[in-house]
Amino acid sequence: MKTRETAKKTAYIGAGAGLVLFAVIGLLPGSFIGGVVGLNIAGGIFGLPLTSALLPRLIVGISMLLGIFVSALIFIASCSILGWLVGSAIDSLNSGKALPLEAKVKY
Repeated sequence: MKTRETAKKTAYIGAGAGLVLFAVIGLLPGSFIGGVVGLNIAGGIFGLPLTSALLPRLIVGISMLLGIFVSALIFIASCSILGWLVGSAIDSLNSGKALPLEAKVKY
């Protein structure tokens, strides 16, 4: 019997669930937070109010993408780790390891 198969399967299920949760919950807030961080960075470098020059736009755009990637990383990694932990618990329960003879209760 192969060991850790349930842990692998539940990790994949958790990654899929994390991807769906990211698409539903994390995509828009990730871009908003990244955009605000980008505006703060560009405002600190170029001064506020920002002009429509190319470099401030690039800074804001790149920070929005970084916000989306960080949000995706958090959602997908945490859900897959949670799925792996659940699968490991199921694998350890199904392994059928008996208690040592000294630990069994004798009547």
